[in-house]
Amino acid sequence: MDIATLIGLVSGTGLIIWAMTSRVSIDTFVDIPSVAIVIGGSIAASLISFPLRDVAGVARVVKNAFFSKSHDLQKLIGDLVSYAEKARRDGILSLEDMTGEMEDEFIVGGIQMVVDGTDPELIEQIMANELDTMSERHALGKALFDTIGRYAPAFGMIGTLIGLVVMLKNMDDPSAIGPGMAVALLTTLYGALLANLVVLPIADKLGRRSQEEMLAKHIILRGVMSIQSGDNPRTVEHKLRTFLPPSVRQTTLRPQEAAA
Repeated sequence: MDIATLIGLVSGTGLIIWAMTSRVSIDTFVDIPSVAIVIGGSIAASLISFPLRDVAGVARVVKNAFFSKSHDLQKLIGDLVSYAEKARRDGILSLEDMTGEMEDEFIVGGIQMVVDGTDPELIEQIMANELDTMSERHALGKALFDTIGRYAPAFGMIGTLIGLVVMLKNMDDPSAIGPGMAVALLTTLYGALLANLVVLPIADKLGRRSQEEMLAKHIILRGVMSIQSGDNPRTVEHKLRTFLPPSVRQTTLRPQEAAA
């Protein structure tokens, strides 16, 4: 689980609730019709913007913000370099025995094509196409949350306008103006909270997750192509470490491995 996402949601919600209850009862900020307008309206707008199957899969997308396998790029590069060293020492076909140890299916698919003697250009094309498809899936999930985050404040304002119209229709009772105005403003509050505390931060987290995964896949793609071309393990390592910030680059090969 991504503890940062959980801490952010819990701490943000806690601060809001503390601010609400520091002077008045929490009941002051509860209005069911306002909640229905903001949440229901945002979902309705999303259904208009996206196919039903995409909106129905929102729970799966949310899961990626909380539960996502982290990518240890140092280990990934070390594994690819070890594959390059074995291929250089024992031949490309020897890698077939190692596919059962590989955790990433993207690596397995690439190495299997190398072992099968697939044309290098075709290998790169197939793996690049898979990356493009993955990027599109990730972009769709983020776009869905960006859309909800864009519409939620708008429906909050719509709810406020509805409340103001109702309030102005009953101006004959001055004592009801204050409470009516408070209820009218609640939908704006709900829309702002939904967008800025939940939906848009999740969209940003999904974007970050996508960047991390795409980086790992690009490293795998370059590693597989280097192995296929028979590069020296040291060369493979240098190529792959260019994907990392200079501050975290470090060598994993021993001198005897580099000379293999």
